[in-house]
Amino acid sequence: MRIGLIGTGRIGTFHSGVLSRHAEVGALVVADADPGRAAQVAGLTGATAARTVDDIFTWGVDAIVIASATSAHADLIGRAARAGLPTFCEKPIALDLPGTLGALREVETAGTQLQLGFMRRFDAGYRAAREAVTAGRIGRLHTVRAITSDPAPPPAAYLPLSGGLYRDCLVHDFDMLRWVTGREVTEVYATGSDAGHAMFREADDVDTAAALLTLDDGTLATATATRCNGAGYDVRMELAGELDQIAVGLDDRTPITSTEPLGPPPADKPWPGFLERFTPAYEAELDAFIRLVRGEIANPCDGREALRALCVAEACERSRRERRPVRLEEITTTP
Repeated sequence: MRIGLIGTGRIGTFHSGVLSRHAEVGALVVADADPGRAAQVAGLTGATAARTVDDIFTWGVDAIVIASATSAHADLIGRAARAGLPTFCEKPIALDLPGTLGALREVETAGTQLQLGFMRRFDAGYRAAREAVTAGRIGRLHTVRAITSDPAPPPAAYLPLSGGLYRDCLVHDFDMLRWVTGREVTEVYATGSDAGHAMFREADDVDTAAALLTLDDGTLATATATRCNGAGYDVRMELAGELDQIAVGLDDRTPITSTEPLGPPPADKPWPGFLERFTPAYEAELDAFIRLVRGEIANPCDGREALRALCVAEACERSRRERRPVRLEEITTTP
């Protein structure tokens, strides 16, 4: 199989390494808006560097992996669809609903496959939690708590391009709320704080956010996120039911310290970032994409799934700005 990879930044470089080692990938072609960076990554991974992104679509590849800047995702998805190529794309499809819906229309018209990069679906802890809920081992679910905490803010230049904390970070938690519980979010009530560095206020964004979400079976969920968690990278989910309570992401690298006398010692090597925490999940999602291209499995996370998570993020952003509960039916998604 011949794969074309577009984008050789941090995540693209990682994906290049994974794909170049995969037994089913016979050739990997990489391209970037910066040809020098593509050439450098190709040299590290044994891939072939294309001179331009346009070349990817003329070199006879069997599938496309998109890891470019977010602003280019929707256009590249459309190009791949029109070329009849199955595509893997890092989230999001676009930073707004119109762009997302437009790209989905292209895919549906072409009848091609689009898999979105919600890597937590391939994490062992989240998968085990989903199985526990589905099997009824924790009884009727009544409370879910989701946490995403970055150890340090991104560069100031990234913030206006990120889509905001709900769309950029918490969208993963919204996807997990739906995927783990098997339920849909019906209403959100969200708020945020920009009390930290001035660059968040300048970008009309927040550095810390919280949302209360009601699921369609009455389960209550909270989702919190921050860009300023100095202890380390912290991603967790707690699910409480009438029979038991379980936690995802709680291990000896979780950056949290107990104040109890008999509590566990603090992590001596806390997770520094998302790539380290989710390396096996990133590898598994690309393996799933290759199996999807080969016709061996159904799509594990198609564009419609990404759209539903984005709608929750959109509702949270509207709730924060308008200071009121927002029902998901207010967010129109007719493609």
